[in-house]
Order: sequence, then C-alpha cells, then structure tokens
Amino acid sequence: MINVPFLQASTAAVAVVNPFSGADHGTATWFHERLTPAFVTILHAFTEFGSGEWIGIVLCALVLFFVWKRWWPSLVMLIIAVPGGMLLNEWLKLAVHRQRPFVEGPFVDWSGYSFASGHTIAATLLYGQLLLFGLPLLKTRHVKLLCIFSAAALVLLVGFTRIALGAHFLTDVLAAIFFGIIWLMLCTVLGKSVRRRTVASAVPATHGAELQR
Repeated sequence: MINVPFLQASTAAVAVVNPFSGADHGTATWFHERLTPAFVTILHAFTEFGSGEWIGIVLCALVLFFVWKRWWPSLVMLIIAVPGGMLLNEWLKLAVHRQRPFVEGPFVDWSGYSFASGHTIAATLLYGQLLLFGLPLLKTRHVKLLCIFSAAALVLLVGFTRIALGAHFLTDVLAAIFFGIIWLMLCTVLGKSVRRRTVASAVPATHGAELQR
C-alpha cells in the first residue's frame, strides 16, 4: 500500500524546493502590478494559441486530414505526441502540486496547479510537431528557417502571456518548453525506430513471396 500522507509530503517538498523562487516571484509580481484591462485583453487574445479549445480544433482538423489522406503513421505520431504529452503534463502538475502565482485579483480567472504550464507545453507540442511534419517537405533553407522561427516565436509568445497574466511562474513556462521538446524528440526517435523495424520485417516477407513464385 502507498502511504498517501508520505506521498503528499513528498510532492509538497518538490513544489517548495525551487532555487529560482526569487526570480519567479519577482517576475510574477512585476507583471501583476502593471496589468491593465487593455493589456489583459491583448494577452488573452494571444494566450488562446495555447488553449485547450484551440489545440482541440487544430487536432480535430489534422486528424480528419490524415484520415482522408490515409497517413496512418502521421496520425499515430500526432496523437501520441500532442494529447499524450499534454496528459503527462497534467500528471506532472498533480505530482509537483505547485500553486499559481496569484489566485485572487481582478484579472485572475484560473484554477489548478502551476508547474508546468499547460498552455505552453500544448503550444510547444502542437507547433513543434507541425514543424517536424513540414520541414521535410520544404525545399529552401530560408523557408525552413522562417518556419522554425515562426513556431518558436509562437511558443514563446504563449509562454510570455502566461507569465504576464500571472497564471504561471517563469520556471513553469521554461519547464513546459523543455519537457515539450524532450517529449517530441522521444516520440520522433521511437517513431523512426518503429518505421525501420516495419520496413525491415516487410523486406524478408516480400523476398520470400518472390521466391515462392
């Protein structure tokens, strides 16, 4: 049996031990003191690029497109990389149990835990995976660099809005970007390994069929 009080104490300790707590609270306070209704409206508009609703709409469109094209490996990779990574982040939030910078105030309208930023990791996973899908199809180096810069800028913009709105600490956003990149790299490596094994197993089967003719 798992000792629940011990588990709760352990997760709480993880949330408290933060070597960058000074920078976290200083940054959160600086932005919180400078929020205005107009600034908040702008931030809310840009933060939607990492919201669950927007991510869900894009994912549904991509799933339908991949099914229509019968691109099954891409469909599986998309589902594992984006929704799978977002689910792992929710588990991480429960494990770390870190409270948000601000839970009361005129511009505060969120709940749940803070580490790591759900909006930021969702943006990292979605736009990062789209970038991985698109880069092999692009011809020129300049276009590739433009797409890389655009995806990175969009992720950073979403992360900035989460900090400025007081929804997350700086380390919540940086951790979300880091975990998102690591998860995408892991999914890409595993995906390539599975494809190589599939091709390797298909070659002997084809060769055997030709010998039987």
